[in-house]
Amino acid sequence: MARIICIANQKGGVGKTTTAINLSAALAVDEKRTLLVDCDPQGNATTGVGVDKKSFKKSLYHGMIQGIPARELLQETELKFLDLLPACIDLIGIELEMMNRPGRETVLRALLNTIAGEYNYILLDCPPSLNLITVNALTAADSLLIPLQCEFYALQGLGQLLQTFRRIRRNLNPRLTIEGILLTMFDGRNNLSHQVEEEARKYFKELVFETKIPRNVRLGESPSFGKPILLYDINSSGARSYLALAREILDGGERRYAKKTGIRSRT
Repeated sequence: MARIICIANQKGGVGKTTTAINLSAALAVDEKRTLLVDCDPQGNATTGVGVDKKSFKKSLYHGMIQGIPARELLQETELKFLDLLPACIDLIGIELEMMNRPGRETVLRALLNTIAGEYNYILLDCPPSLNLITVNALTAADSLLIPLQCEFYALQGLGQLLQTFRRIRRNLNPRLTIEGILLTMFDGRNNLSHQVEEEARKYFKELVFETKIPRNVRLGESPSFGKPILLYDINSSGARSYLALAREILDGGERRYAKKTGIRSRT
């Protein structure tokens, strides 16, 4: 059964989609059967793995609204072990269309449950807001991965997300844990990056991944070519960082979750 990881932060521009694309690719390179689910109406994760939005007629929207089976929505990517469940702009209206639908918070979970047995990992790339799609993703997930940009105000923005996390776990998904907090856009020459790291590790301790994602030009270029960084420039610092993150997730396993027990009990 797949481990489902939701990648979310209501703040935009923190590296959610970059992380979803490149962590998925890194897991796939390790020959873990991986599914990337694009939950953002902008569809940046879809184009970021090289899938043309004109090449498919059905997307996550059709699975959630029309009940199209998930297996009929899947798209292949350049990587053998990586599939995509794409998004399109129609997703922007899903909150209104599902307003009076019973169990509307669990629609994505039901959709993914039909194919979860075919994958080792399913990664959900969320939009930059705590809307119904994000609630669905958190309800479907086993864990939440939070990208945290190494800039001023970054830590202050976590409060609302953690409140939502607690509410989802209390009312909809009691198994939900925090996979980890990922420091993104880290610049080792910048004192502010080190200050954000110090504060994050002080307050969140082992929830903060050892891996940090650096500011990297090649990492910023790769989406415009429709390629994960591992296919665009395997030798870049961005590629090495996401490979390290994948290894940290794969190697940590139950040991990491056992160490987090005390911290999880506070969230």
